[in-house]
Amino acid sequence: MQNFDAIVIGAGAAGLFCAGIAGQRGLRVLVLDHSDKVAEKIRISGGGRANFTNRELDPQAPHKHFLGANRHFCRSALSRYTPADFIALVQRHDIAFHEKHKGQLFCDRSADDLIQMLLRECEAGGVQRWQPCGVKAIRQGGDGVYELDTGRGTVRSRAVVIATGGLSIPKIGATDFGYRIATQFGLRLVETRPGLVPLTFDGEGWAPYAGLAGLALPVRIETGEKKTRMAFLEDLLFTHRGLSGPAVLQISSYWREGTPIRLDLAPEADLPAALARAKATSRKLIANELAGLVPSRLADAWVQQDADWQRPVSEASDKALARLAERLSRWDITPTGTEGYRKAEVTLGGVDTRDLSSQTLESKQPGLYFIGEVVDVTGWLGGYNFQWAWASAHACAQAL
Repeated sequence: MQNFDAIVIGAGAAGLFCAGIAGQRGLRVLVLDHSDKVAEKIRISGGGRANFTNRELDPQAPHKHFLGANRHFCRSALSRYTPADFIALVQRHDIAFHEKHKGQLFCDRSADDLIQMLLRECEAGGVQRWQPCGVKAIRQGGDGVYELDTGRGTVRSRAVVIATGGLSIPKIGATDFGYRIATQFGLRLVETRPGLVPLTFDGEGWAPYAGLAGLALPVRIETGEKKTRMAFLEDLLFTHRGLSGPAVLQISSYWREGTPIRLDLAPEADLPAALARAKATSRKLIANELAGLVPSRLADAWVQQDADWQRPVSEASDKALARLAERLSRWDITPTGTEGYRKAEVTLGGVDTRDLSSQTLESKQPGLYFIGEVVDVTGWLGGYNFQWAWASAHACAQAL
């Protein structure tokens, strides 16, 4: 039976990073994963270029870009291992990267550059990696040491790190393994649901907009009321089944079933003033005037909803134009659901942070640690979830 100082379950972003740091600090580390592939989520993220962190994360108030039952939980790890720290590592490995909008950093060439970097960090720490190698059972002996029955025999360690991710994108191997282990050892779970996911609408209610599939435009999107209200200025994408794009992915993490989302389809325009001006100076159809303010396909679809809007703007009543402006700037629509874990980029909820140390990520079950997406910490779109993976892994590795 082989003995290790730490066994990390999950060869993803958080697991590999944690193993590499712990190995380089002198620990004998084993990484296990049921898949033969490593870091698939990195590979497919950011269009294959991995949006690996975000410069706009504020180390003094990192929680403002994250959700969870306790939003402050992530503050400790994120303030101790910052985007600048990870960028320095990327630069040390000579990986070229660029910044897109809103602080998002991507690899110039390929996400694989990042995966190879993590594997080199593991090699530098003498980390052993068994893949594919499933874990059949975990138990703790009377001496406090954990025994793991794996596809390659039983192994022992005083520390076990669960870095198995959430339920999102099952086709790349996502499972509920981490949640099962948490439950086995008496830890609480926060109910899980898909996050950063497209929203869907039923056939009949969506019929007027189904023809807009493929259309993208900048919008202001919001959901919730008063204290729970959240809003983003981002790009919206119409799909055959509903709405997607950064605006919808962001708001989906805050949206609750049965509640509406509100969209301003022309956030940069003063619609009432623009339409009043057009009425006084133009003989064009309302749709043609509208096409100067929103994409023409949207303008055409929109005016079909009311006979008062299907005429020259000079002949329209002030009431009809006011109604049009109001509807475009405050489109209330209630999604019927989401595209589910199949299309979700992350999983909301997970291991309850009340049962974890924010300093070390060790659970109230001594020697059992949880890092990355399996924890009830979820970031905004734009590299924040990877930064949580790096920061939680770093905090855990230091504690190990």
